[in-house]
Amino acid sequence: MPNSLEPGGFALNSTIGLSIVVVFGIVWIVFGWFIGRSNKTHEDFALAGRNVGFAFATATAMATWVTSNTTLVAPELTYQFGIWGMVGYSFAALGLILFAPLSSRIRELLPQGYTSGDFIRLRYGHWAWRIFIFISLVYAMGWLISLGMAGGILLQALSGLDYHIGMTAILFICVTYTLFGGLKAVIATDFIQAIIIIIGIVLVAFLLLSNSGLEPIHSHVSVEHPQLLSLLFPAAIMFLFNNVFFGLGEIFHSNVWWSRALAFRKKVAFKAFLLGGILWLPIPIVAGFVALAAPQLGIFPPSPDMVGPSVAAHVLGTFGAVVVFVVVFSALASSLDSLLAATSDFVTRDLYQKHLRPTASDTTLLKVNRRSIIGLGLVTWLFCLPQIATLGALLNFTGAFVASTIWPIVVGLYNPRLAGKWAAWAMALGTIVGLTFYFVVGFYVAALSSCAVSGLITWLGLKQSKTHFNWSALNEEESL
Repeated sequence: MPNSLEPGGFALNSTIGLSIVVVFGIVWIVFGWFIGRSNKTHEDFALAGRNVGFAFATATAMATWVTSNTTLVAPELTYQFGIWGMVGYSFAALGLILFAPLSSRIRELLPQGYTSGDFIRLRYGHWAWRIFIFISLVYAMGWLISLGMAGGILLQALSGLDYHIGMTAILFICVTYTLFGGLKAVIATDFIQAIIIIIGIVLVAFLLLSNSGLEPIHSHVSVEHPQLLSLLFPAAIMFLFNNVFFGLGEIFHSNVWWSRALAFRKKVAFKAFLLGGILWLPIPIVAGFVALAAPQLGIFPPSPDMVGPSVAAHVLGTFGAVVVFVVVFSALASSLDSLLAATSDFVTRDLYQKHLRPTASDTTLLKVNRRSIIGLGLVTWLFCLPQIATLGALLNFTGAFVASTIWPIVVGLYNPRLAGKWAAWAMALGTIVGLTFYFVVGFYVAALSSCAVSGLITWLGLKQSKTHFNWSALNEEESL
């Protein structure tokens, strides 16, 4: 039997929800300021002095990947696709696991690198680099907007507080402590948030099973929605494979992960990404499971991305809602701060320094980096105001972009023969085809088709290219 809810059908009253946000906001902002006092140079701010140890490295890898994608979109996709929704989403752990060997290679080849754009520029030239910049910024803005939206959706679903208040609060908090502390503050807060996420997710699943039981949920879904339990649900199977390549593309190309590879100590990156992926693997399954209880409980949310918190709040009452609130808030913050830091680094390095001011001083770059964080936060807030799409739809739109980068990056890190023009065509045409399939067929094939076309062009490029890249050219300080 469901616990009692607040008037209006919400598990928390708006005062409790807002109080949690205020308390967490003050704690993270003060903590970010405290950690950031040790930042003396742009490298300290952007890459934490390239000296992050194993425990913090593992925590930030896992916590950053646990975001609105996991805590809100995993239930949404389970609600739509059933078992394959949550299992398929868990396959995104392959991105972290397979990035482990790449991170070691990145640390070896780019000892002075700052961003993923540095690799593309030095390895493939300016044409491919500018296509990559466009892809990276589209993805970064799509993810930032989805995170901002998720903050508003969380508060609205659990407490009825206006969407715009929650969205504004999460953005303001993350922008402020990232502005103060840079990557050091991001990684330090991620460590704490990772502990909160793991404990909270396990607790929510335990409380749900204790209150509702597994058998009633299974019986109702079997009778009323049998396709959700079918292993032969066609769209869900396509989603499974699409999500694998989407996850690979997200991690392999994004400066969120490259900046960590460059910030972790030598010999730490491989172990940290591998363990982070293993720890992340079960979280979408646990988070997605709650959505299977929705039909039995008569919960049919107006938007599918609200199903997770709606079910938890309905079944678990005030205590469960507080736990869900804290977990999702921590997950959002751990990703939003990482994305703000990494994207501001990308803007500072690839747009400002390499396009406009090659001789900019370290002090100037630090100022530009901080201003970029503020600018990104403001632009994200403006795009979040109209709540333009569901979280799943918004994120999967970017899959057509990022999946096109997988093969050029992987091949480019290990094979010296692929020429820049082929990498550029692979990313451009892969993106175009992926977007076409997104609109014509569905979101669940966008990344898959993009990756396939990009892979074909990359393979042709290897057959046709006659260049032999000199790896030492990636160490930019040596090549100057």
